[in-house]
Amino acid sequence: MHADKGDKILVHGRTVGHGDRMAEIIEVLGEKGDPPYRVRFEDDGHECLMSPGPDSVIRPIKAPPS
Repeated sequence: MHADKGDKILVHGRTVGHGDRMAEIIEVLGEKGDPPYRVRFEDDGHECLMSPGPDSVIRPIKAPPS
């Protein structure tokens, strides 16, 4: 998984009643865009370190080169 500062990460809810959450990557701590990431969740402003799993999707802010 690769991400840059400013990208969004969508974390899918894993259980009934827990919906998807969106967070902004505010710092990339791994080498060459690898996890862990410091993120800020949009719904409540909570910040944490995250190493995303298979239930997460990176949404780049920059369009990939064509």
